[in-house]
Amino acid sequence: MDKADTSPTRGHIIVVDDDELFRESVSTNLIEAGFTTAGFADGISAIRHIATGPNADVILLDWKMPGMTGIEVLQRLRNDAVAIPVIFLTVLSDQIYEEAGLLGGAVDFIEKSRSFSILLRRIELIVTAHKVREARPAPDNQNIMQIGRLTLRYDSRRATWDQANVGLTLTEFNIVALLTESLHRDVSYREIYDIVHGEGFMAGDGEIGYRTNVRAFIKRIRQKFREVDPQFSQVENYPSFGYRWRNGTGE
Repeated sequence: MDKADTSPTRGHIIVVDDDELFRESVSTNLIEAGFTTAGFADGISAIRHIATGPNADVILLDWKMPGMTGIEVLQRLRNDAVAIPVIFLTVLSDQIYEEAGLLGGAVDFIEKSRSFSILLRRIELIVTAHKVREARPAPDNQNIMQIGRLTLRYDSRRATWDQANVGLTLTEFNIVALLTESLHRDVSYREIYDIVHGEGFMAGDGEIGYRTNVRAFIKRIRQKFREVDPQFSQVENYPSFGYRWRNGTGE
């Protein structure tokens, strides 16, 4: 573990990258920007550190590392119910990698060649959005919403389908909540994207980029519901606009 800064902070960031110079450079810039940091050269060390209890606002995670890859680290964290937002830092720019990261539960995918100012802005927006999502109120101040076979428990951020836990992440729960709270209208890609990243955030190549981002999250949500019910079809696409939650008879 790299020496961590513990001064008053705007947030705490965990940096996991086997490139020592890159890791130290990012950590130094974050500290100068007002954050505290903890750096790790491999995924196992980071997982052990997080398991001891220290919380963080964001994890910056290298995709390609020896031993345990970034995507394997993310899967382990999510399996252990660690909901800290993860940003992948990588030299891989192919869309297939970005989609894999997002489907695995990451909230962003940033090429290492991008400037620190871009990374900093995204961290700031994600930290703010994550705090807002954690405090997202239930409609009409009710902790439980029942919509057909779906039950949303806002106090624990759990979703069940026919009383079976769907296993949604916090972000996925909030997307489903947005869709179900908007039964009488279609929800745009941009609205869903803002739930994930916060208003004003933009990743990828403009509109195409954030649509790809949202599609990855919706795909993962559908997969989780279909693991409980193979016939699940409530999340419908409105081509070129967004998604809707189907509220038909018996749904």
